[in-house]
Amino acid sequence: MMRVHGVSLTYGLLETLGQAIVAGDFDTQAFPTEGELATRYGASRTVAREAVKMLSAKGLLTSRPRQGTRVQPVANWNLLDPDVTRWMSERPFTSRIYRDYTEVRMAVEPLAARLAAKRASRADLDAIGHALKVMADEAGDHDKALLADIDFHVAILKAAGNPFLLQMRELIQTALTISIGLTNRISGHTANIDEHAEVFHAIESGDGVAAETAMRRILNESLDLIEAMPE
Repeated sequence: MMRVHGVSLTYGLLETLGQAIVAGDFDTQAFPTEGELATRYGASRTVAREAVKMLSAKGLLTSRPRQGTRVQPVANWNLLDPDVTRWMSERPFTSRIYRDYTEVRMAVEPLAARLAAKRASRADLDAIGHALKVMADEAGDHDKALLADIDFHVAILKAAGNPFLLQMRELIQTALTISIGLTNRISGHTANIDEHAEVFHAIESGDGVAAETAMRRILNESLDLIEAMPE
């Protein structure tokens, strides 16, 4: 069981089991009973019981009398939960998962760009512009360019000024990390700076329609790359 300084045994077991469930370790075997968990991970039954309750609250497990504890289908998981989102980033991905993440971005980011054009403060614009500059300056360094690309998109989410969009930040940031990294590898280069600059300039000039259209163009290109991948 993973142990982190300052983290309770319950949370340590939660982390270990959550990662294992999301990684598919229990897809072909029954989920352990409370007693088996206690023995396997050197935890008390109380710790095992609390960890299972927490995982059930996140939608990963379900417990029923005489049926035991079972892993729930992915459709039942609370994918907006920060822990689940983080565990998902460590899951072996198929092209379908990449597609699903990009479709979430498609549903959120063009709207965020449109709202940012109306609501962005000077500080918001500075953050978006700085991320764009770093993307251009570090284009030869894949890792730095990727981080700047993520910063660019997250800064636009913040600039949208909608608290519900901000509540989705963990999910969107994970989707960004995974999908941008993949599409950059497929295309053989980092993000198109000119296309990102179009988004920024549209936001800066207050043109919401142009900002939304430019963001949708970027995401459509990513989706096209992903859909061309084999399943």
